[in-house]
Amino acid sequence: MAGLAAIFGSGAMTNSLREIEGMEVIFIIGSNTKETHPVIANRMIRAFRKGAKIIVADPRKIPMVKFSELFLRMRPGTDIALLNGMAHVIVRDGLQNDEFIADKTEGYEAWKKSLETYTPEYAETITGIPKDDIVSAARLYGGSRRAGIFYTMGITQHACGTDNVRAIANLATLTGNIGREFTGVNPLRGQNNVQGASDAACLPNVYPGYQKVDLPEVREKFEKAWGTALSPKAGLTATEMMNAAVEGKIKAMYIMGENPILTDPNMHHTVKALENIDFVVVQDIFLTETARYADVVLPAACAAEKDGTFSNTERRVQRVRKAVEPPGESRDDLSVILELAGRIGYDMNFTTPAEVLAEFGRVWPALAGIDYHRIAQRGLQWPCPTREHPGTEYLYKDGFPKGKVPFTPVSYIPAAEVPNAEFPFVLTTGRNLFQYHSGTMTRKVVPIEEHAGTPYVEISRADADRLKIKHDEMVKIRSRRGQIEVRARVTSRVSEGIIFIPMHYHEAAANMLTNDVLDPVVKIPEYKVCAVAIESV
Repeated sequence: MAGLAAIFGSGAMTNSLREIEGMEVIFIIGSNTKETHPVIANRMIRAFRKGAKIIVADPRKIPMVKFSELFLRMRPGTDIALLNGMAHVIVRDGLQNDEFIADKTEGYEAWKKSLETYTPEYAETITGIPKDDIVSAARLYGGSRRAGIFYTMGITQHACGTDNVRAIANLATLTGNIGREFTGVNPLRGQNNVQGASDAACLPNVYPGYQKVDLPEVREKFEKAWGTALSPKAGLTATEMMNAAVEGKIKAMYIMGENPILTDPNMHHTVKALENIDFVVVQDIFLTETARYADVVLPAACAAEKDGTFSNTERRVQRVRKAVEPPGESRDDLSVILELAGRIGYDMNFTTPAEVLAEFGRVWPALAGIDYHRIAQRGLQWPCPTREHPGTEYLYKDGFPKGKVPFTPVSYIPAAEVPNAEFPFVLTTGRNLFQYHSGTMTRKVVPIEEHAGTPYVEISRADADRLKIKHDEMVKIRSRRGQIEVRARVTSRVSEGIIFIPMHYHEAAANMLTNDVLDPVVKIPEYKVCAVAIESV
């Protein structure tokens, strides 16, 4: 991945949550922020009340539209056409940051040439957004030097997800809205410690701190630190593992805190994979849908039942303290991992989470200045290289670690699966305010279930009238991979030809339908676009 997309390959926010309230322009794309990140959305609303202009680009009329200056209602999967169209207008109208481009970037002229075809008129034909709105959004974002971009999985969960991120990086680079306070490219993390898990190398191609496994000097460093030989080959991503399991290439799998039966695309494929594995271990706080396929289930402690650290979406490392004892035979994840490691012949010699954090700082300079004493009251943001360092609120103030940032030409490519006569609708998936991820925790809370315990599909009034579907009526939805039955919710939130299903409900699992085609670079599935048919039951 090139350009800024590579530089912030950690997926971390370049800036801080505090800075949101000082931004002039907030560009939200592929993020239902009010429902999936409500605390962050409240900061955006406070910025709005201070005069900030908000641009929302989304296929659905999400709640943040209420506060937006511009709502760019786009067709699912057309983000690159919109972003390139905005960049075209910024260059055409002379709104680019020439000083930043000259001093800190490279490849600008070739990239600028790649934008020539992405006129607002052309972008309209792809995205469905009126050309005048594309021009207005470009002038609003391009005319500010205190503008931030915020995105989530509406950008990344596509077969072209990597190029979507590259297009966002290009836009920030073009305007110089990076490396300063109140700017930035800010991917919002979906769970409370996704950032920490990524930092700690829960990824197949890096060691802790995003240090590449295929670099000899990096591998030697970790071999010395860990006292063992390490492979120079990157491993498989989670989605690739399921494919390998179906092919018989994986014989055992250890699943920790994940529920892929519900969260992976093409559920039939995931079930087939788990059934084809000789030995499956699941470590979780509840008996999830996935745990029912396990040979061994290890009961784990939840966040309130263990000590450690979480790193949040703004790179802040924070203490987690045990409030209550784990019930029954459940144990914290660290003690389970340490005992398993010892039983297979590798003694890690840790006794506390604080010792793990100390080792983390020894192998990754960005954490060298963080220890339990310093974060006793308030967390610190990495990079924090020394015990005297205050932490880093925003990245790249003093330049970029790889020198000049290259612009990266990207082109719009249609989704891997488009509507046809048999499957005339586009399905997009996501979350709602009340449920959390696969519902492992929230669906056990009675008040939440009473309020939001019923799965549904959003369908436009025009489509409902044409198909003679009534509000709250049961409908059947089919894709090339499976079918579900679910209640219809007739609404203005979605446009004609588009339906939306939240991914939380096992009894009407959206991922029974979704496409498991992968982004070729980072192997993320295309959850956000697939072709389906819908009919009354």
